[in-house]
Amino acid sequence: MASPRSLTESVMSRAFELGCDLAGVCSSSPPVSLGAYEEWIGKGMHGSMGYLARSIPLRESPASLLPGVKTIVATGHNYFQHSVERPGFPKIARYALGRDYHKVLRKRLKPLAALISDLCPGSSSRICVDSAPILEREYANRAGLGWFGKNTCIINSQRGSWFFIGLILTTATLAPTEPAIGGCGTCRACIDACPTGAIVFESERWQVDSRKCVSALTIEHRGSFSDSQVPMIGEWTFGCDICQEVCPFNSHRESQPLRGRETTTQDFLQHRDWPSLVHIETLAQEEWDAISAGSPVRRAGLEGFKRNARANRVNQGRV
Repeated sequence: MASPRSLTESVMSRAFELGCDLAGVCSSSPPVSLGAYEEWIGKGMHGSMGYLARSIPLRESPASLLPGVKTIVATGHNYFQHSVERPGFPKIARYALGRDYHKVLRKRLKPLAALISDLCPGSSSRICVDSAPILEREYANRAGLGWFGKNTCIINSQRGSWFFIGLILTTATLAPTEPAIGGCGTCRACIDACPTGAIVFESERWQVDSRKCVSALTIEHRGSFSDSQVPMIGEWTFGCDICQEVCPFNSHRESQPLRGRETTTQDFLQHRDWPSLVHIETLAQEEWDAISAGSPVRRAGLEGFKRNARANRVNQGRV
């Protein structure tokens, strides 16, 4: 069998051939950020996302997802595209404009997992996108994909933060790459731009309070909005891009040509014709199923999407 170092080189080379924009390797040792995660949950900052609390035991170690795991291959996938807003139509975060990234990443990473199996006979692997109970940002940081920004996004100094994270857990032993090092310095762009003040500094670290986060409210919150929540979401119908839009590391410059570069992944560039906000409020289940098929927007559910659309119209003074 090849050495761990040569295995890492082969896996990373193949990752880039498959279209990954970033790739790295780290050990699968338990996450050191679990305590911070539990504290965040304890303060109720996960909002109505109860599943995040219930999944704590599974997040204690990647071994709960793949017994015998030794290594994690972390990959980054650029999804940035220039969005075009239309008055009276839904405003959707860039990551959700194209095809469901869970499906795209799994399809892309399957050949990479197969390569590991070929190079390391007898090994087993598991692909994890963000629906798996693992603290993927920590492992992305360990593998060198990026560092934690004040908005809690993983930021790559050369590429910014417009990328999905996909992990491959494997029982094979690969040599680790260097962890990412960097920081925001004194910059407060995302903090000052957040319309709801969701980015807070507590316990000596920056955190996002999901109870105020526009993205969490429009995607994960179930049931009606309170009177105070309606103005919080502004014109966002699904998700929010504000903290990334204002981040200097996402600004395209000649000295940093990879920042703000549009994705070349056609699945992420797919566009669908969403109906107007007025039409959304009258959608029947059958029509919703048809227009949301294969889209991340489906996560909000029909009633959630209707609720968001109505709040948008209230905030626009159209109701």
